[in-house]
Amino acid sequence: MLKKMNRAEKKAVKAADLPSGPNQYLGVKLRHTRMTKGLRLRDLAEKAECSESMLSKIENGRAVPSLKTLYRIAEAMGLTVGQLFAQPAEPNGLVSRGGERPIVQADPLRNGPGLTLERLIPYHQSHLLQGSIHNIAPGGSGGGLVAHEGEEVAYILEGQVEFIVGDERFLLKTGDSICYRSEQPHGYRNGGDGHAKMIIVNTPPSF
Repeated sequence: MLKKMNRAEKKAVKAADLPSGPNQYLGVKLRHTRMTKGLRLRDLAEKAECSESMLSKIENGRAVPSLKTLYRIAEAMGLTVGQLFAQPAEPNGLVSRGGERPIVQADPLRNGPGLTLERLIPYHQSHLLQGSIHNIAPGGSGGGLVAHEGEEVAYILEGQVEFIVGDERFLLKTGDSICYRSEQPHGYRNGGDGHAKMIIVNTPPSF
């Protein structure tokens, strides 16, 4: 039986301007990986706890999921989110230049992009660390609470971010940082009027 799309999924589908670049590659990679593993849309939808309709739209480049949905899809296929976005053309050098790093956009809002991630560490199976710059528009968020193996630290570069770790909430401002075990449900949102930017580094790689 088909699952109905939830509110977050409908918002993603209705987004007027879907991102290009790495997000366009996501649909192709997702479909290829699913078929390689012998999974039907229905099989993956059940494992990832989302609708077949949403998965189909992602594969066809017509929708962009939230980070929480991406985590569930990747976990259902035994991958990290980073592996879904990894491209053969990504550089393997030691230095990544500003303006040349891979950009991932997730959970777009109708009044503008809610969240974009700039990957500091290109995906490679040999890396023990994962790091990204999170650019969060007013009202933007990580798409809900997630939990996974490891430990991570977040540092606020600009603005303020409300962080949730377990049952606690923290309002972090420019220059603040927070470190926590990733097994605790955690998430964040920009509830202010201005843009916010932060760096999150975690190990082992989960995104």
